Order: sequence, then C-alpha cells, then structure tokens
Amino acid sequence: MPFYVTTPIYYVNAAPHLGHAYTAIAADVLARHQRQRGEDVFFLTGTDEHGEPVAMAAEQLGIPPLELANRNAARFQDLMPLLTISNDFFIRTTDPEHVRKVQGILVRVRENGFVYEGLYEGWYCPRCADFKTDAEIGPDNTCPIHKIPLVREREENYFFQLSAFQGELEKLFDERPDFVMPRHRYNEARSFLASGLQDVSLTRPRLRWGVEVPWDRSQVFYVWFDALLNYVTALSFARGKQQDLTHKFWPATYHLIGKDILKFHTIYWPALLMAAGLEVPEHVFVHGFLLTPSDDGGEGEKMSKSRGNVIDPFAVIDEFGADALRFYLTREVAFGQDGPVSEGGFLTRYESELANDYGNLASRTIAMILRYRDGRIDDAALDEDLMAEFDGLADTVAGHLDQVEMTLALEEIWKRVRRLNRYVEERRPWQLAKDPEQADELDRVLASLHEGLRVLTVLLVPYLPTSTERLLAALGRPETAFDAARCAPAPVRVEALEPLFPKR
Repeated sequence: MPFYVTTPIYYVNAAPHLGHAYTAIAADVLARHQRQRGEDVFFLTGTDEHGEPVAMAAEQLGIPPLELANRNAARFQDLMPLLTISNDFFIRTTDPEHVRKVQGILVRVRENGFVYEGLYEGWYCPRCADFKTDAEIGPDNTCPIHKIPLVREREENYFFQLSAFQGELEKLFDERPDFVMPRHRYNEARSFLASGLQDVSLTRPRLRWGVEVPWDRSQVFYVWFDALLNYVTALSFARGKQQDLTHKFWPATYHLIGKDILKFHTIYWPALLMAAGLEVPEHVFVHGFLLTPSDDGGEGEKMSKSRGNVIDPFAVIDEFGADALRFYLTREVAFGQDGPVSEGGFLTRYESELANDYGNLASRTIAMILRYRDGRIDDAALDEDLMAEFDGLADTVAGHLDQVEMTLALEEIWKRVRRLNRYVEERRPWQLAKDPEQADELDRVLASLHEGLRVLTVLLVPYLPTSTERLLAALGRPETAFDAARCAPAPVRVEALEPLFPKR
C-alpha cells in the first residue's frame, strides 16, 4: 500500500527552531521505516508563506512579504538535508501551481453550496491567524497560546459553512476512532465537535498577502484554508505537470501536527475536504510541545520563536551531528506527549546512551572480532538464549511505528542494546580468548554479539541513518531492508571503525 506522510507546513515569519526539527524528524523516521519495508512512500514538508503573521513580520523589517518568505523558506529548505530528512518534495504556498490549485478547489467548494457572504465580528489572534470562539479565549481576552491581547475584528467576508458538516464529522469520529491519534487528542477534537460547529471566515478583505479569491478580487483566502490544501495540491505538481500523484497517494496515511493546530486539522480540514468532494486522510497524529524546563522544577513552557526560548538545531548539528539530534528528540519525549528538552538533557543522552551504550558496544564488538579472530566471523553457532530475546523484535518495532509510537519502538531496541552490553560483561570474551579450549565458545559469543548488533542497527536505520550506514558497512553486512532485521547469520569480515559518537 502507498504510504503518504506529511508534516505541517512551517510559518516563514521567523527562522526554524527545534520544534520544526522535531516534527520533520518524526515524519522522516516513519518514511524511512516504511521504505525499509518496501512500501511506496511519499513524504511532504514545506513552508506556509501567506497570512497576517508573515505580513506583520515583513512590515516590522521594512521589506515586502515575499522577500521575507524567500529568505526564511530557504532556511527551512537548508535545514532538511542537515537533519538528513528524506522528504520527496518541499512545497511553498507561494508556488504558482499551489495557488492555482487552491483557487480551483475553493471555487468547487463554493459551487457545491458551502460558501456565502456575511459579517464577521469577534476576537482574533494575529499570531495564530485564528478567529477565537468564546471557549478559546484566555483571561482578559488574551490568546491562551501566545499570551497576547486578542484583536476585535469586524469585517465583511465570505464564510465556509462548517456547521453543515456537524453530522458528517460526528459520523467520521464515531466510525473511525483512530482518525485522530493519540486517544487523548481524539477526545479533545471530539469535545470541540460536541460543542457545536459555527461557520468560519473563508476570506479576508483587508489583508493583501494571500491567495486571491477568484470570484471577488478584493479579498484573499484566509491563510488556514490556503495552507491546509497543500497536502492535496502538492501531489498534483510535485513531479511536474506530466505526473499527477493524487490518485496514487491520496488520502494521506498520516498527517503529523502539533497540538496547537489540532482544531484546524481535525475539524476544519476534513470538513473542507468533504465540501470539495475529496476523501479525508486516514490519520491525523497530534504530538505535544517541546518545553523548556522551569527553574522551580515544574513542567516549563512551550518552546517557540515568539517567546525567545528556542534551541538552535543548526548549532546542535554543527557540534554533534544530525543523528545525535534525531536520537535525542525521538528518545527524550514520548511522541504525542509534552515534555521538557534542554542542552543538559541532550548531553546526558548523548554520553550515556549514544556514546556509552551503543557507540561503545559497536567499538568493542568490532575490536574483539579484529583482535581475536582477525576480523572474521565464520559459521559459528549463535547463543540461543541470547537470540531468543530478539525473537519478534522486528515485528514489535514495526507495530509501534505503525501506530506512530516511535519512542516506544526506540525503547524496545534500546532494551536489547543494554542486553548486549550485559552479555559482554557476562561472557567476558577477553577471558575466553586466553583459553584455547574455549575457542568454540569465543566464536559463539563473538558471532552472537555481531548478529545482535547488526539486527539492532538495521532497526535503528530510520533514527540514525548516517551512523547506521557506517556501522553496517563495518560489520560487513550493509543491507538495510527490513527483512535484514531478523537473525540470519552469515560469514563476514569486519572492518575497523572510528567511534560513532565520540565522547565530549
């Protein structure tokens, strides 16, 4: 089955930060894993370049919005290869093809009878680019996300008849309890739906930085409707005008989003697709926030550009490499939950798990095979008790990743990393090497270590693509397909390997 995974598209009102890297890495882990399994994968990311937040940021800098969009979109594009992100396409909402497709789809929504003229009056957050319902307003008419005063707006515009899809959305949620994941996010979306849907603004009359409304050129489309449609529009032109991938990959398998945009992706988005006569995605997976630890030991606050509490992913990559960052972000915070991240936490994970657990295991295993067996593993029998602990591991990891439980999948792998390290201490190959009568046992121990390490490294390919490629080559078994993540020993010759994660 084709597998289509997307990240949200990122606002270009400022440069990328760790939160953007987080979602991109998560989507990349899923895409790489599915490719390992032989699936036909399409992985989309990109930038959201219209709307008031971008226009406001450009105005403060004294430059046109497109200039700011070009500048920051390039930074997001540059970040992807630095993170070793394997996206198949990078969409920009200023792409002319996207603009034309948005106009065409929204004209269809209007022709289907779900657009009308009206007067909007209510509270609006310019940073969220979101009209707030009464239930979404914080103390003293503030935005609960950005902690800034909301703006009272009154404008004539066109409305999307969201309320017409109350029943269809309730049916969707009832029939597909995994439409929104994890379950507590499903409950949140279902609660919003149960409160009753109100029609929402489709267009903005005063803002000029956006996709022009074809039937009324005095208005532009509200940025969320422009942005949400990227997941469909990209498929129609990602491979050029001659190859439309929509029928192959739509509906999307997984949209990965942050919890602050849950309403738009779990309520507005499926309703808009229904209005246009398009299928809804299979799953929307909502992850939590990366938080900065508080001084009093509490949970901390969301890491965000606007609050100035971000960690620079470029700096982390420059010093430690992309694999280290990828590991930390998928390991430290259970995907789907909020959780604190910090430089101190990163260094602890790096030293204790990457350098000591995994890197040291790789170095010791290869060094012992080189020293005691001249770099060769022949047809030695494996330790059956040890290998029994690897039975079913590949299927367990695949099952977790099918549910976007990438932190749980990584923990299953890491349990075996620790087990192999204990095995080294239990069997003490350096002692076996001193006794010629223990030659067969030494062969068995080294072959078991080699095969266990190789299997784990294949399973780690989606998380650590650069390091695992180096290690598998050094182990003499470079194959990365998922079937290779099952114990199948073969004669090999290993090669010396520089430390994968040098200690700092």
